[in-house]
Amino acid sequence: MASVNKVILVGNVGKDPEVRHLESNVAVARFPLATSESFKDKSGARQEKTEWHNIVVWRGLAEVCEKYVKKGMQVFIEGKIRTNQYQDKDGNTRYSTEIVADSLTMLGGKGDQAPQPVAAGGYAAKSDEPDDLPF
Repeated sequence: MASVNKVILVGNVGKDPEVRHLESNVAVARFPLATSESFKDKSGARQEKTEWHNIVVWRGLAEVCEKYVKKGMQVFIEGKIRTNQYQDKDGNTRYSTEIVADSLTMLGGKGDQAPQPVAAGGYAAKSDEPDDLPF
């Protein structure tokens, strides 16, 4: 049976993306994303819970993040969950969970530009250029 690893998040960027260029000039960007939900507790008081997600973006999409994504901006992200295992300095096994983004749409925030859908590879999912289709 097949399995699915799919994540959809809408949240606010916690800090400007940190971008590195690897040996083969492949870009990778990392940034935290906050998603919040509000609810009423047993006493009727409104509560808000914020969850933080570690976002990782590769190649052309990372370069788009470097140029346009800023702290406070609201983004829509689609991707998959990845858990990494590593040894800390004391030899203990640790785990970190991150979201590897396949696509990202800038929804607003700092600068409030129009939404910009971006597919994996850093190319705009929608183009302003007219096509040859009659509809």
